[in-house]
Amino acid sequence: MNVDGKHYRTVWFEDIGKPMVKIINQTKLPYAFEIENLDAVESVVSAIKNMHVRGAGCIGVTAAYGMCLAANQSNGDFTKFESLAQKIKGARPTATNLSWAVKRQLELVKKNIDEDWLSLTVGEALKISDEDSQWCKQIGDHGKNILLDIAKSKNDGCPVNILTHCNAGWLAFADWGSATSPIYSAHRDGLSVHVWVDETRPLNQGSKLTSWELSNEGVPHTIIADNAAGHLMASGMVDIVITGTDRTTSYGDVANKIGTYLKALAANDNGIPFYVALPSSTFDWEAEEGGRGIPIEKRNSEEVKFISGLDSQGDIKKVSLSLPSANCANYAFDVTPARLVTGLITERGVCSATRAGIEKVFPEKFDN
Repeated sequence: MNVDGKHYRTVWFEDIGKPMVKIINQTKLPYAFEIENLDAVESVVSAIKNMHVRGAGCIGVTAAYGMCLAANQSNGDFTKFESLAQKIKGARPTATNLSWAVKRQLELVKKNIDEDWLSLTVGEALKISDEDSQWCKQIGDHGKNILLDIAKSKNDGCPVNILTHCNAGWLAFADWGSATSPIYSAHRDGLSVHVWVDETRPLNQGSKLTSWELSNEGVPHTIIADNAAGHLMASGMVDIVITGTDRTTSYGDVANKIGTYLKALAANDNGIPFYVALPSSTFDWEAEEGGRGIPIEKRNSEEVKFISGLDSQGDIKKVSLSLPSANCANYAFDVTPARLVTGLITERGVCSATRAGIEKVFPEKFDN
């Protein structure tokens, strides 16, 4: 995607005398566009834990590049390489792309133990990044047809109103994004769209990141408080809900940013289609039906107690939202059951959120 006319991916690799992973520091957006250098596994782990990078695909790509640094730090010691891999894998528990990318790099090095590990892992990380970008582009190609069909049923000139939750845009992947990709693709084709952007407490990825992305792309949108979404749906102001996911079962159950479940309930109650967009790397093919056993990350309660923003002097400040003594809980994800999901938008097409529907699109994953 473009920032001020220049194309960027969210994560990339450079060797400037030493191996370096470069990321867009998402904690600085939308107030500043800052590129951060990660030169060791420890800095990659910190960046993932502290959400300098976030989003399923972006975490996976960052982990893939982090494994290049692990290869460099290991000096040919596979036991050390595995140990560093486990550190990366443990940075955040819910997004399946993270463990998927680490496992892929581990297996590659193990099969080619006598080759140059750094060259191997850099090549594979670039491949993972390219796949992620291409899959998200294909998600947009398939998903825009859903928006075009909705447009046919509306009065001429009326935009298709899409509601999103959190950020499943290009910042959450290598490029394009999942939930936003159909929006970008349809918008570039000339379809009139408008996006309702959930602010997405407690870290406000919607109001800070999704809105910034849509502004760069010129997509009309309006930021709303999270709890306004149900009112908008009941008032006929939403045509479709599209979200992303951090982990989806082969039965169609969706783990995503906290609050997604409530959006799905409201959509179901109002007869509004609720779609989830994801590349195949976000499926957890081993997870139980209903999402039982998916680890739900519980983050620092400080994220709930405080909020950061730009003050009148142009400085980023953090302010308290509660008494210092208040008890706060910060569950980062919830699970939306498959029965509430209208369909899944993947790089191979749109399917029902059922085991049979997913098997039609990814038959090789079900071969016994």
